[in-house]
Amino acid sequence: MTSDPGSGPGTPEGAAAPSWWVYRGTGAPSPYAPPLRERLPPPPPWRRFPGAPDTAPPPEDPAETERVLGPPRPAAHRPLSPAETEVATAVNAALLLRRPLLVTGPPGVGKSSLAYRVARELGLGRVLRWSITSRSTLASGLYEYDPLARIHDISADAAAAPAGGAPAARRPIGDYLRLGPLGTALLPTAQPRALVIDEFDKGDADLANDLLDVLESGGYRIPELARLSSSEPEVTVPTDDPGRTAVVRHGSVTCHEFPFTVITSNSERPFPAAFRRRCLPVELRPPDREQLAEIVAAHFGTREQGADRELIRAFLEESADKGGLSIDQLLNSVHLVSADVRDHATSWDSDAWQHVLDVIWQRLTETDRE
Repeated sequence: MTSDPGSGPGTPEGAAAPSWWVYRGTGAPSPYAPPLRERLPPPPPWRRFPGAPDTAPPPEDPAETERVLGPPRPAAHRPLSPAETEVATAVNAALLLRRPLLVTGPPGVGKSSLAYRVARELGLGRVLRWSITSRSTLASGLYEYDPLARIHDISADAAAAPAGGAPAARRPIGDYLRLGPLGTALLPTAQPRALVIDEFDKGDADLANDLLDVLESGGYRIPELARLSSSEPEVTVPTDDPGRTAVVRHGSVTCHEFPFTVITSNSERPFPAAFRRRCLPVELRPPDREQLAEIVAAHFGTREQGADRELIRAFLEESADKGGLSIDQLLNSVHLVSADVRDHATSWDSDAWQHVLDVIWQRLTETDRE
């Protein structure tokens, strides 16, 4: 296959990336690649949405991205492993087909951070994140409305009005609304936003079915605004992006570019077939020694590597013995042996250090009790 301007190191088998790839799997932007809107082919006819695009650039959140991935670094000069190639292929298929990714894998393997890697490499801006609990509803992901606060303000304004005089002008209804992460991701933008729907399997069994219509239609309706559309056809509402607002027209939101959506699951329960059919599945495997070394280097930068290599070796052995440990557990132990902490610590003998590791590297999965 031919290469594109963004191909290079970090692609399968050290060769050029497939010509249809827009995401190379490095997690680092290419200085040679044109903007994503110039590289991303049109969607399939059945995934085209009529929202009028807002050409404003997406907001950035470099501090949060750096917290998740570490500071920006040049692309790794090595070929992608077969597992990495499989993930990159799924990401590119999701981008071109405008379909969500259903990402599974052991806890702590980096499922949600995949969205941050894609957003950083492709310049998708701030990652929107909807964390699912047993009480989450589709409405809470789309928007929140506080009718009690509005009623209270109307009553207070009426009480404060002078006798026989007109009450003060009411605050616009948009002040009592706020778009959620999913609702913000579906605003019409010139290029896709990045959205994580985290630990979706924690939600109510009906949540997957409720989400189906939004995934298919690429939009949603806000009844509170739709009822006022004849008198207030345009309402400005706050979004999930700090300090940003959006204009909702006629009580409805429809995307222009379907957001790059990562739905993570720990496989605690199955999803309905109709939901799975609308997603592209990909399973993340635990990182190998070389990948772990890159993750450590990304977070800790240039430092003495000998202790890190020894920790990674011990971590992989412990992970195999305990049935899988998380990347966070490795990073915690690396931090404790960093120069800053070691200089302020008492002398640790091997037994004391092993006890520290036992505390940090706890088993993540439950085992059957005898």
